[in-house]
Amino acid sequence: MSKKYYIHTFGCQMNKADSERIAGDYQSRGFKKAKSAAKADEIVINTCSVRQRAEDKAVGFLYNLKENLKNKQKPKIILTGCMIHHGEEKLLKMLPFVDEILPIDEVGFNQEAIRRDKHHAWIPISNGCNSFCTYCIVPFSRGREVSRPMRDILEEVENLVEKGYFEITLVGQNVNSYGLEKLGIGLRKILMDGNKIKLPTNQSQYKTFKAKPPFVKLLEKILEFKQIKKLRFLTSNPWDFSDQLINCIARNNRIDRFIYLPVQSGSNKILKKMNRGYTRKQYLALINKIRIKIPKAEIGTDIIVGFPGETEKDFQDTVKLARKVDFKVAFVAQYSPRPHTFASKHYPDNVPPKEKKRRWDILEKLINKKYLRARPKVIK
Repeated sequence: MSKKYYIHTFGCQMNKADSERIAGDYQSRGFKKAKSAAKADEIVINTCSVRQRAEDKAVGFLYNLKENLKNKQKPKIILTGCMIHHGEEKLLKMLPFVDEILPIDEVGFNQEAIRRDKHHAWIPISNGCNSFCTYCIVPFSRGREVSRPMRDILEEVENLVEKGYFEITLVGQNVNSYGLEKLGIGLRKILMDGNKIKLPTNQSQYKTFKAKPPFVKLLEKILEFKQIKKLRFLTSNPWDFSDQLINCIARNNRIDRFIYLPVQSGSNKILKKMNRGYTRKQYLALINKIRIKIPKAEIGTDIIVGFPGETEKDFQDTVKLARKVDFKVAFVAQYSPRPHTFASKHYPDNVPPKEKKRRWDILEKLINKKYLRARPKVIK
């Protein structure tokens, strides 16, 4: 009788794509998918660490799982995903009933992903991040950025087309820097003595390009498959959203008009403390350029409220920016210090939880709960 596996996924599209590949590895070894954790021989928990609340959810799920399985034959429990940044020793002390820690970079492409959808597919094009945003755990949980070879991505697209897939979403921590990453200096070395070493700009961690960025070349190659009716990508950074990329989207109607472009804050002071690499004015200019070239573009974003030192004026700058841009959707997060990050070491978490929640409520109501929405306008 075949053994059964069960995967529970927390977090972003990258984690969902990873879980599909973990499923592919299990099925290549003869496992069958279990309908529930209670019926599985092996259970994989794919975790998220972008906020403390995300980690709390994963830990809570694991303790509930332990309780529910108390009187049953114990399955093997495997922990993977972004919580791996804590290290195996700490995790096993925190969660002693976990049997194995699987580093996320060991989730490879050696087996075909088992996809839940029969028409749409997530395709990872890179893993990790080279940016030095001061609040972000991703470089510690996923490592420095590494792009997949273009030929491997195109082979995967071809295979999907042959199976009848016609929608694709390319995923990565920063898709538009595809193929441009440098090895550079390690994050841990910089953060060990952040008072003496100036954080490098995000832009400095990537190679420059001649004529056409590799990501635009990749998009154009994928669009050569006429069977692909819709091509999407997540996530982009404002500081390397090039004119060539805007023009590529404008020329090709099969590229989705929803553009996810995290801003994080509308305050220049906070953007600088976050080391985001652009100003409020530059972000608005980029949105304006996108809307002129792509009139039907809709913008999604990420915003952090309550970042260390964020005053009411800083927050109101974010509110004003949100009104100007008229975001279709926003993932609004209340700041929580993440281990190892520059912000956790050097910026006191001095905005009270109650105030973070108040600011979160305002942006949720302004952006995500606004049902009657005006047509996006060019920003004056």
